[in-house]
Amino acid sequence: MMFPNPSDHKRYHSLYHYNKSRYGARVMKASLDAGCTCPNRDGTRAYGGCTFCQGGSHYFAGTGDISGQLERETKRIHGKYPDAKIIAYFQAGTNTYGPLDRLEQGWQAALNKDAVCGISVATRCDCLEPPVLEALSRLNRQTDLTVELGLQTVHDETAARIHRGHSFEEFLGGYRALQKQGIRTCVHLINGLPGETAEDMLESARVLGQLRPGGVKIHLLHVTEGTALAEEWRRGDYIPMEKQAYIDVTAAQIRRLPPETVMERLTGDGDRRYLLAPLWSRDKISVLGGIDHRLRMWNAVQGDRFEG
Repeated sequence: MMFPNPSDHKRYHSLYHYNKSRYGARVMKASLDAGCTCPNRDGTRAYGGCTFCQGGSHYFAGTGDISGQLERETKRIHGKYPDAKIIAYFQAGTNTYGPLDRLEQGWQAALNKDAVCGISVATRCDCLEPPVLEALSRLNRQTDLTVELGLQTVHDETAARIHRGHSFEEFLGGYRALQKQGIRTCVHLINGLPGETAEDMLESARVLGQLRPGGVKIHLLHVTEGTALAEEWRRGDYIPMEKQAYIDVTAAQIRRLPPETVMERLTGDGDRRYLLAPLWSRDKISVLGGIDHRLRMWNAVQGDRFEG
């Protein structure tokens, strides 16, 4: 049993297959920092951010103006994949939070680059006010736009424990507002959150699947230096997931998501300079191979347990 029309022989709807089908080429993301902070860190919503946050993924992105960052990222990507197309990925911080004119200037700077075939904007559900939605709708008419929303879990008790700063009901409001504008949305989940069982993680995937998102990213919770989670870990109040447990849960989540949803990520990257645990997460190839192997052993494919 294989996933329908796989260009990479996966048992799930991979991002590689999606991009190949849509653009006829390899597509890579250029990580960008537009200088955005987060309302969960600066006191607008709360202080300190999520317990696992080390600053909002800024270490993935560059510095300087968006045009310059894109030029450097494109050069880096084309050094390895000369014919690759580029998604301008506004990754660092909350990228619909800040002066709207400045945000739009950054998006337009990305549109002016020839290699860019689309834009991805990472944000939170509580930063989608009507003027922002209108601006995103305009952008959606100009290019292939994806808005990435961090959900992490559908369980409000867990969200409170990790200091997420919004409820599942608030997430639904933001998600539905994006759908009303016809904007493709990729939702993030995190496995291994404090206090969650395998059943809790599967329930997050099941509930999210009912929303039929365009894409899903599944991450492992990393413990990194300088975070509140690191202090929990040192006290013994948080124990990271074991490798096989993560593989099994992630493979089972894939089965509960609708087959048309693109699996944009199946494990995350922790900054190796600050990663404390789990150290097995450094070997991404082994983790991804383990997920492939588990699906083969189960003779399973994405969506075969979707409750649509």
